[in-house]
Amino acid sequence: MSTSLHQPTLGFRLAAATNIVGVLVFSWGLTNERLTELSPIVFSRFGLISIMLWGMAYWAVASSYLAVPFLVAVFAIEKLIYVITWVIWIEEHGGELPSLFAEAPLTATFFSIYGLIDLAFGLFFAFTAMQGVRRKPDSREQA
Repeated sequence: MSTSLHQPTLGFRLAAATNIVGVLVFSWGLTNERLTELSPIVFSRFGLISIMLWGMAYWAVASSYLAVPFLVAVFAIEKLIYVITWVIWIEEHGGELPSLFAEAPLTATFFSIYGLIDLAFGLFFAFTAMQGVRRKPDSREQA
């Protein structure tokens, strides 16, 4: 492995930054009560901290993802769950987005895009997990 940053490593770091920095920005440093009101189970303070912990896990395996393909598959499943919750939220509350944009533009932006972002990272994790599983077991040990 060369010292240059590989694309999958960059993908893991972008996912980590999205989870950590994204949560802090869109939740106003974990103080955005409107975010929690609109999705209390997923975006409670505990839920937001959990999302940041997932981000830390992505960062932790950014350089060794090929050695842990089944963990990366767990990341893909985790992202799928968030995509499903987003689709359900959009179906139930999508009509409220125009008024939410007038009331709280940052919160409305978050609810408009988070599922699409999670879908993109979920596909990335699924693809990366498949690559890792396809590698020979002895080559995973060297990663």
